[in-house]
Amino acid sequence: MRVIYREELDAITQGLEQMARLADSAIGRATAALLDVDLDLAEGVISADDRLDRLQRELEDRAIAVLARQQPVATELRTVVTALRISADLERSGDLAVNVAKLARRRYPDQAVPAELHATVLEMGHVAQRLMAKAADVIATRELTVALGLEGDDDAMDDLHRALFRRLLDDRWQHSVESAVDIALAGRFYERFADHAVSVGRRVVYLVTGAHAEPFPPGVAD
Repeated sequence: MRVIYREELDAITQGLEQMARLADSAIGRATAALLDVDLDLAEGVISADDRLDRLQRELEDRAIAVLARQQPVATELRTVVTALRISADLERSGDLAVNVAKLARRRYPDQAVPAELHATVLEMGHVAQRLMAKAADVIATRELTVALGLEGDDDAMDDLHRALFRRLLDDRWQHSVESAVDIALAGRFYERFADHAVSVGRRVVYLVTGAHAEPFPPGVAD
């Protein structure tokens, strides 16, 4: 029974890592759909989110079953409880990637991102992917140094987000209000995606140490 118990806990961790890899892939493909005006790619991101949602439901069912059958304590209890919270972060990350893809779909065949902002949005996509890839590694390895480092890595996204808004508020902005709304939404989607990756790192810190890291970004730890 103990072997089966450990296998269940390992399967939960593997499921979380898989969810993180899917979220990483989703935001990368959504960014490409947005910048390349690729409707097929956008539709693919939207439809693929069902897989991530299904994984979350399966993981939750497995975690609840472990709680009911094994009544874990100490680190093992933290593993199960933290897994439930991380799965919610990752499911929301997938939703944010879908939001980027839906923005591309909504403006098709028009370009949602003005040419002068392509480089900024592309870099936001790259940073989002790097953060989520590290979050996936942290889930698998429980490496505290990497988990704590996610906070600093997120600074790059915050800088890009501020730069995006400076462009929107610049008197030289020559595009429509509708375009400004699109860009503001896209920036928010990427910034929130990064916040969830940071949240994963903080939750792993709690799992390993039993102590909470710094406060979660607003709206993440609900």
